[in-house]
Amino acid sequence: MHPAPQLARRLDSLRSSAIRDLLTVTARADIISLAGGLPDPELVPRARIAAAAVDALGGLSAVQYTETPGWAGLREVLAARNSVQCGRPVGVNEIFTTHGSQQALSLLAQVLIDPGAVVVVENPAYIGALQSFRAVDAKIEALPMDADGLSVDALEELLATGVRPTVVHTVSNFHNPASRSLSTDRRIRLAALAEQFGFWVIEDDPYGEIWFDEPSPRPVAAYSDRVIRLSSASKIIAPALRTGWLQAPEHVCRAVELVRQGADLCGSALTQQIVAELIADDRWLEHHIDGVRAAYRERAEILCAAVDQEFGDVIERTDVTGGMFCWIDFLDGTDTQKLLPLALQAGVAFVPGSAFAVGDGYQNSMRLCFTTSDGPVLEAAVTRLARAHEELALA
Repeated sequence: MHPAPQLARRLDSLRSSAIRDLLTVTARADIISLAGGLPDPELVPRARIAAAAVDALGGLSAVQYTETPGWAGLREVLAARNSVQCGRPVGVNEIFTTHGSQQALSLLAQVLIDPGAVVVVENPAYIGALQSFRAVDAKIEALPMDADGLSVDALEELLATGVRPTVVHTVSNFHNPASRSLSTDRRIRLAALAEQFGFWVIEDDPYGEIWFDEPSPRPVAAYSDRVIRLSSASKIIAPALRTGWLQAPEHVCRAVELVRQGADLCGSALTQQIVAELIADDRWLEHHIDGVRAAYRERAEILCAAVDQEFGDVIERTDVTGGMFCWIDFLDGTDTQKLLPLALQAGVAFVPGSAFAVGDGYQNSMRLCFTTSDGPVLEAAVTRLARAHEELALA
């Protein structure tokens, strides 16, 4: 008898998302989850989505296959919106819709990256990006971040050694997991380096609209056509619509189209028409996003105040100015992998920092998400976390 057929070798480098693995545990009613990066379903505009669905279903095109790059009406709306955000014209043929922005990452990895090609990522890194790049056997180089985002100085030092990346990936606004944003100066420098050294920048920007006090800076894509910008309706409208998009030069969009035809042919005409109506309704959309910002700002302030009160100088945390996350570093040597089971016993979940490390690192860090609980619940969660931390210290 022949042995069982083997799976592809590329699977050897893949590992499951620690966040997705935690979702099974955090579904328990006794657990307050600060782990999953989920928008608050109570803030999803269900009535407005339902009305847009009725409008879309008034025509036959909403129930039919649509073009591989996406329904033309949505691409027109997105081209107009991206033109405003970038401060330069963006054509319809530079917009490609995807099944969430994660699919955009996966498709771009296949289009841009040959096996062994160098991809630069931030450290800590977005897990979904690592999964996409590892799936195409990229060689990953991780560069540090600070309060102003990706260290462009470190990138210049890497380039000076002769390393030539194919792609530099950055979550430019309210980074997942580190909750930092790339400064305007660094955006300009990164775009200039892409022009000088001929690499692509993938600017992952699902959180840029969720700013609290000041609007996010112009995207990196405003400064170079070497930048491919990704975004999504998941964080500002509803994850279930599974509508993301990329903005890229036309020849990149055509290459993505070829690859996607072998994957799922096209997205959902129905959900794309719903998203197009909602995004085109500027007054409604801005009012809706203002409400999301206000709710998340209040929750971020409550979480950060509770963390400061409970942990004091035992931790350092990011200054949360938008997005969905707070990143915390323990200064007392706390191993957050060891803290997690005690936290779960105490009734609270978080993601250990090591889940976002490109290799070893961030053993003393964790990511907290504040979006899906109100103030009293967040305060209770931090109290439970402090109790688990005390138990670990006494062990």
